[in-house]
Amino acid sequence: MAKLEPEVNVNSISRISAGTVIKGEILSPTDIRIDGTFEGKVTSKGRVVLGETAVVKGDIVCDNIDLWGKVEGNVYVKDTLSLKEGCVINGNLHIRRLAVELGATFNGSCRTITEAEFNKLSGAASQPQPAQKPQPAQPAQPAQSAQQSQTRAN
Repeated sequence: MAKLEPEVNVNSISRISAGTVIKGEILSPTDIRIDGTFEGKVTSKGRVVLGETAVVKGDIVCDNIDLWGKVEGNVYVKDTLSLKEGCVINGNLHIRRLAVELGATFNGSCRTITEAEFNKLSGAASQPQPAQKPQPAQPAQPAQSAQQSQTRAN
């Protein structure tokens, strides 16, 4: 019995065309195709496709990804990452499954994860990092004399 592919409505796919440059954050409940340049974080509940002319500088969190372009950042994939011939990725991979074609370039570490680990990691990756508040300075404690220290020790 043949496996049925889910029908995709082409109008529900977000697209960044070649020559377009965007900086910011993308949060999408559907598929995304990037052929331009994006600087920031991409989060999708669907498939992300990076075309041959795509450049992404930032983290990607998605269910599946097909990568022909270039990525500088960490990638978190719930299911399958497909590195296609000619792609370049500089960053760490956190994935369930990996498919690599000859001619793909990958510089970084790769870790296979479960769906539960993906949910934990993607949640942490999706949250903005809070600014660290400076701790108030503690008043200096007066130095004890050697004789007081000995008295307490005895």
